[in-house]
Amino acid sequence: MEHDEKNCFHCGTPCEGVAITQDDKNFCCTGCKTVYSILAGNGLESYYELENTPGSRPKEINSRYDFLDTPEIAGKFLEFDEGTIHITQLYIPGIHCSSCIWILENLKKLHGGIRESQVDFPKKSIRITFDSQAVSLKEIVVLLASIGYEPNINLQHLESGKPGSDKTLLYKLGIAGFAFGNVMLLSFPEYFEMEEFWLEQYKPFFRWLMFALSLPAVFYAAWDYFVSSCKSIRSGMLNIDVPIALGIAVMFIRSVADIAFGYGSGFFDSLTGLIFFMTIGKYLQQKTYDFLSFERDYKSYFPVAVTRISGSGEETVQVNDLKKGDHFLVRNEELIPVDGRLLRGHALIDYSFVTGEADPVVKSAGDKLFAGGRQLSGLLEIEATSSVSKSYLTRLWSDRTFGEKKEDRYKSLTNTVSHYFTPVILLIAILSFAYWFFTGYTDVAFNAFTAVLIIACPCALALAAPFALGNLVRIFGNTKFYLKNASVLERLAHIDTVIFDKTGTITRGNTSAIAYEGNTLNADEERMLKSTLRNSSHPLSRQLYAILDSHGILTPDAFEEHKGEGIEASYTEKHIRIGSARFAGKEEDPDADRHTSVHITTDHGYRGKFTFGNMYREGVSLLFDRLSRQYRLAILSGDNDSEKGKLEKLLPPGVQMLFNRKPQDKLNDVRRYRDAGARVMMIGDGLNDAGALQQSDVGVVIAEDTNAFSPACDAILDASRFRDIPEFITVARKGIRVLKVSFVLSFLYNIAGLSFAVTGRLSPVVAAILMPLSSVTIVVFVTLLTNFISRKLK
Repeated sequence: MEHDEKNCFHCGTPCEGVAITQDDKNFCCTGCKTVYSILAGNGLESYYELENTPGSRPKEINSRYDFLDTPEIAGKFLEFDEGTIHITQLYIPGIHCSSCIWILENLKKLHGGIRESQVDFPKKSIRITFDSQAVSLKEIVVLLASIGYEPNINLQHLESGKPGSDKTLLYKLGIAGFAFGNVMLLSFPEYFEMEEFWLEQYKPFFRWLMFALSLPAVFYAAWDYFVSSCKSIRSGMLNIDVPIALGIAVMFIRSVADIAFGYGSGFFDSLTGLIFFMTIGKYLQQKTYDFLSFERDYKSYFPVAVTRISGSGEETVQVNDLKKGDHFLVRNEELIPVDGRLLRGHALIDYSFVTGEADPVVKSAGDKLFAGGRQLSGLLEIEATSSVSKSYLTRLWSDRTFGEKKEDRYKSLTNTVSHYFTPVILLIAILSFAYWFFTGYTDVAFNAFTAVLIIACPCALALAAPFALGNLVRIFGNTKFYLKNASVLERLAHIDTVIFDKTGTITRGNTSAIAYEGNTLNADEERMLKSTLRNSSHPLSRQLYAILDSHGILTPDAFEEHKGEGIEASYTEKHIRIGSARFAGKEEDPDADRHTSVHITTDHGYRGKFTFGNMYREGVSLLFDRLSRQYRLAILSGDNDSEKGKLEKLLPPGVQMLFNRKPQDKLNDVRRYRDAGARVMMIGDGLNDAGALQQSDVGVVIAEDTNAFSPACDAILDASRFRDIPEFITVARKGIRVLKVSFVLSFLYNIAGLSFAVTGRLSPVVAAILMPLSSVTIVVFVTLLTNFISRKLK
């Protein structure tokens, strides 16, 4: 593989600033260089031959996984624990290519205590067998993180455990396919009515063999249809499973009667074929979105354990064990798991996770801190003022909105049609039976009754939705729009209002538009500014440092960071101050609370300020312009209205904008739209949008990383496809039209079949040909047409 010399040899990130090299290879940071050293030192250089720049940038670990030193906590992450042999399964979102699989399955070369490691690529997990005397679980997790594959370990995983993959549907598909294939082979002599001595001799045996093969298909593979039908009837609603279950039951009973009394071979071929095709439809839908877990809540973001401070010292405890009054530590980049009061430390809290407000806030000793805030500036000691179950986030999650399933609010198109289809078919069957019975043809009456229920079994109708919508779900997934299930497509096709969150949705998550106002800085001042910012860990300092040109790095003679104010440094006889207006000696700006600014003062006096604004996603103006032609648009933001003027220039007229919206406000806003009759698509990015996403008809999360998305969403849209939202909605609308056309074709097949059935002269040969033919035709039709309408997405 060829590598770009200007980019990092390990992860591909452009190399900036002072060059970091080893073995004539460039690296963007010491972390990537360390990973390379580990791999090269253990003879694993071939990692870089499988893919070009396959690695991911490792994160700082510090003491993030110290809780795994506690045996009670570490034990909950073990699948097997016998003697010194332990087995754990870890979820690793960073797995993305063949190089990842190769390096992770060679972990034993990096540590002798690891005996075996197996990667499940679709589920992005790894199963590791290790010797607990040679290596601990914590050491394994730290090793994975150090080479760029940090596991996702959180509170929700600890509480819910790690259930294994449910392969029930796969087993049902295999059994249905086995039954269908063998029954079809045994049915061929019946189709051609071959009169051959041995065939005639063993015909009863073959028929009973078909009966035996159909049993597991009916009573295992198709059992869910009977269960669903019973529940549907008890609730007073007829869904599509009712006529399917009725058709399967009548087909099975009629077939058993045929072979028992010597009337014929029955309908076992059509019966097993119907079950097989419907199971395929279910399996394809499940397979499309099975690798993404949409069933998250706020706990999936919380740490598993924290360090609690007591009279006897420090101890690691599970988050759920924290009680009111406990003192605990929160480290840099960690989330605060419970509401509390700051005791010690410099708190710079990013509440965008909870409120949507983009700017970090400074807190002093004695200030209240809310669960969900992320600490950005070192170690904090906090006193818990509540437990996890009573924190602000938990109260938000307790809203009644989260207690309902969206699927319960809506009736699918298939179930709407079946609501009328089932009574009509039953009526036709009863009328056919009555007509022939009262005209004296009892045998014909029973034949007509069962034939109507068999031929009118809505197999084509039932297959249309799984294959049409399932194929679209697959296509959307291939184009980085991941849907929770096929029912989302139906709701997406009917939306008339689109609501956007602002921060992180129509703006770029960690990128700001930075503008300078003031006197031009000379070369010496620029060098001092860049060098001083290099020594600060403040997020604004890091953003500003990244955009400044490098004129040579200086080492300060003195450097001091004033908490909540700014930083200052001295270089020989020169001095610089960077921070708030007051810190820089500038009069307070009356609009200071509306804009984030960093002010600069040097020996030449006040020089100017850098103002931080939102960087809007590319194409946002065109996107809103296209959507405004068909949909009502709105923006909900946790930020203040400082950028309202900029948005009004950027977006088309008529877009409603609501600012200073807290999570509960956003939820209530969406609820008001829906109460007024609107069908709402909510597009957000964080936990603060969870209530609004759940309350909407379709909740979509914009994600830079599709493995780190908000709970309560119906779909995840990769940020790279943000501009394609109108195309996805259009394809969903066309997909529903395809589904409706397929229903019409299905009805035509049923009408043709019923015209035979009501006469009482429907032969097994005609039924065996007509039913599979209708199913196959519908499947081919919807698959080809959905591929055609979605061609522009690809």
